[in-house]
Amino acid sequence: MKTVGMIGIGMMGHGIATNVVKHDHPLVVLAHPGNQPLDALLQAGAKQVSSIPELAHQADIVILCVTGTPEVEDILFNATGLLSALRPGTVVIDCSTAIPSSTERIAAAVQQAGGRFLDAPMTRTPKEAAEGRLNLIVGGDESLYQECLPLLKSFAENITFAGPVGSGHRLKLLHNFVSLGFSAVLAEAAACAARADVKPEVLVDVLAKGGGAGVILERLRPFIEHGDNSGFRFTISNALKDMTYYDTMASEVGASHATATAIRDTYAGAYNQRASGTVPELVALLASPAAAH
Repeated sequence: MKTVGMIGIGMMGHGIATNVVKHDHPLVVLAHPGNQPLDALLQAGAKQVSSIPELAHQADIVILCVTGTPEVEDILFNATGLLSALRPGTVVIDCSTAIPSSTERIAAAVQQAGGRFLDAPMTRTPKEAAEGRLNLIVGGDESLYQECLPLLKSFAENITFAGPVGSGHRLKLLHNFVSLGFSAVLAEAAACAARADVKPEVLVDVLAKGGGAGVILERLRPFIEHGDNSGFRFTISNALKDMTYYDTMASEVGASHATATAIRDTYAGAYNQRASGTVPELVALLASPAAAH
């Protein structure tokens, strides 16, 4: 079994790491203040290192699961970053959400350093990550994808090969534009309903029986009806980041993005009100008097 190195043991990365170890892959993780508690991973056999060069020295495959493009670029291009210590043949798998044009530059740099690269962003939530049931969208060389498939299957339920490098990140941004766009539309409708004295359970019932039915309604339903956001912990700050990335991608390829810009502005307004909030809380933020101006 090849040794896996992981950088980014946050809410999603912890689930990935847990399942990598569960399937008997040797695991080395980078110590970082942003990590979730590592006790269970270390007890299960994972090792911890304090620097990226140490991790690169031990790992045959390096999985990145960090916030976004600036963090990925720093990990790779920092003076003591991954590229400075990458061993020939090492595979870098980026599970972060990132700007595709940056992904293409990173993949080229990894290849020039003697490594190989896949972008493999995820969908679903930390709950599915912990259960080993993520969705992955993979871009890169198809033979490398097939080589890495057993590892990817250790933490993902549904895996889609999207095409060349960058295709995974393009499809992830398209997916999140649709998902976050639906969420913003539903939140705005629910906020309007609240101010118009429409009972939340009646709104949800009507939507569920008609064109509003779907995954997003079920994710936001607990908050609309009971103020419970526990089932959808995706943050407003991450939503704003992803919509900004989508806006950037659409601009770079010359695609229409007026709707995306409006949705991005909605999340930007919510971020300014409550940066630490979650997407379901967008309902309450949009229902406030301040949101009407």
